[in-house]
Amino acid sequence: MTLSAEPHALTLEAFHTAVRGEALEPLWLQPDGAMTAEPVTPFCPYRWRWRAVRERMLQAGALLPVGKEGAARRVLIFRNPGAPRGAPTTPPLGAAIQLVLPGEQAPSHRHSPAAIRFIIEGRDACTIVDGEPCTMTPGDLILTPSWAWHGHVNAGAGPIFWLDVLDVPLVASLYQFFYEEHPDGLEAPRRAPDASLARYGAGILLPQDVLPAHGDSPLLRYPWAVAEARLRALADTPGDPFDSVLLTYTHPYTGGPVMPTMTCRIQLLRPGERTRAHRHTASVVYHVVRGRGTTIVDGTALDWEAGDVLALPGWVWHEHVNAAPDAEAILFSVSDEPVLRALGLYREESRADTRGA
Repeated sequence: MTLSAEPHALTLEAFHTAVRGEALEPLWLQPDGAMTAEPVTPFCPYRWRWRAVRERMLQAGALLPVGKEGAARRVLIFRNPGAPRGAPTTPPLGAAIQLVLPGEQAPSHRHSPAAIRFIIEGRDACTIVDGEPCTMTPGDLILTPSWAWHGHVNAGAGPIFWLDVLDVPLVASLYQFFYEEHPDGLEAPRRAPDASLARYGAGILLPQDVLPAHGDSPLLRYPWAVAEARLRALADTPGDPFDSVLLTYTHPYTGGPVMPTMTCRIQLLRPGERTRAHRHTASVVYHVVRGRGTTIVDGTALDWEAGDVLALPGWVWHEHVNAAPDAEAILFSVSDEPVLRALGLYREESRADTRGA
């Protein structure tokens, strides 16, 4: 193509046509509102009722086997209704509910997205993560780092349910998705059950290990008994004004998040307690471990009870209310905060402070 030596000989319309044919796009033709004063997202705050989700999962269990004769995983994704079909729970995170019935084995695979599992119901089951059987009991947090083999076994008498949260949307948006199925179906155990808990669980005294460079915690199972005991120990302290008694699951060596892309927390709301409203750029997935209450999001009340799951996109005002005069409430949460902090995009403000942080 010969370029004209006289740009004024072109009309602006012809110029637009010409540059678009050369894979160029005029910035001045972008629609008004592309540069927004604050974050704008189609994702909306939403609550899924555990009673309804559990019933659907049991129906799926009757219809769909897991293993050689069925699906690799029996999972229902919490799809945010504000976003297009197929979209995840929040922009960087996909949350789901998973069910393994008694006697079932979900074959091992691995993928570049990382995952956490928070056990809701069931016993006598385990997740085998890179050869380590991790015990699964209600309230336990189990990590599946990026590219770690993982398969599930239910040796108990009843079903086991858990919350999955993965950074699939983030990894997919970067076109970095890798996936592989284990050649043996279910990976055989190569370590003692909960070996990483025995090695790293003490926290204050740690072996002098050479840690992997990817930043995932080497501790794969965070038992509920430990988390609950820490909440109890701090129940009479003032707590955080926005989240009450709030604890963060941490990497035993760095004190940072358990994974480079996800922060996991547990919090206790005391009877009758109401937190102050704040907002932050991180999106959050909540699971109600115990109790009932309300989260007020941009003026809309989302009532919740044990087992329910809530999704909050980033930059929405929210506060928690435990209206019960004689019962506590406990919430588990996962957010994409580490990603935003790494990129310098994390911001937080309270109702009384509009300067950001």
